[in-house]
Amino acid sequence: MSITSPCIKLCVMDERFGLCLGCGRTLGEIAAWGAMSERERHALVPDLPERLAALGSRSGRARTLARAHKAGAA
Repeated sequence: MSITSPCIKLCVMDERFGLCLGCGRTLGEIAAWGAMSERERHALVPDLPERLAALGSRSGRARTLARAHKAGAA
């Protein structure tokens, strides 16, 4: 099964952890996504929720903003 990008179009990097507040990936992972094999993507995706949880309340606010933005665009 092909994995689509975990991007939620909220591209804001957390300077402390070097992770995107929207998807939890590093800049390197975001840049390499298109060239990654399905195996590499499958290995990475399960780690993303844990990474976002490590960001704490800042990522929670970011996800809330993303949901509000999506709802307004619908």
